[in-house]
Amino acid sequence: MKNENKKYLLFDNDGVLVETEKWYFQANVKALKLIDINLKEDVYQKIMAKGGNAWEVALEQGVSEDIINNLRIKRDIYYQDFLKTKDLSIKNVEEVLKKLEKKYKMAIVTTSRRVDFELIHQKTNILSYMDFSLCLEDYKYAKPHAQPYLSALKRFNAKKEDALVIEDSQRGLSSANNAGISCIIVKNDFTKTHDFSSAKYFINSFGDLLGLLNIHT
Repeated sequence: MKNENKKYLLFDNDGVLVETEKWYFQANVKALKLIDINLKEDVYQKIMAKGGNAWEVALEQGVSEDIINNLRIKRDIYYQDFLKTKDLSIKNVEEVLKKLEKKYKMAIVTTSRRVDFELIHQKTNILSYMDFSLCLEDYKYAKPHAQPYLSALKRFNAKKEDALVIEDSQRGLSSANNAGISCIIVKNDFTKTHDFSSAKYFINSFGDLLGLLNIHT
């Protein structure tokens, strides 16, 4: 990356810093199976790419809001169980953050619930490298709306041209684009079908951030 003097890095959480997205999908699958709906991954990816949720499949089949609300509670229980028992780590993340913090101010911008976010990071040291984190409860409109990333800029008192977003989903890329912030997409097999054509940069792994940002190791 040449001739760009960025000061702030805004990270998505799920799929970028921790490998949680596949477990969230599995929790939705498990919940919907309780009412004999088989949630297919390709259908789920199309819904999530545009910022929707898995309950759309149930609504299309005439399932009531009351039933969906009960399923949502079960889904959240299943997901938290996965978060407690599965390996969520992504290779080299903490090592890379340790190098990046010497040059950048950093924050996490996620649409995860705070309770899930905190459970995830009980197992990591990632938050020690961040100035702050913003979760679902911290804004009215979630990704792909611009508000999550604009909220982070406001918190830093930063200009959009001074920041970079690091994402792995189409929904997150749209949020960054809507906020007017350049976005780096990190390859993630789980979101490989998403449309990333509007991303400014694309890297194959989190570790490739160092080379892209000219951080010498």
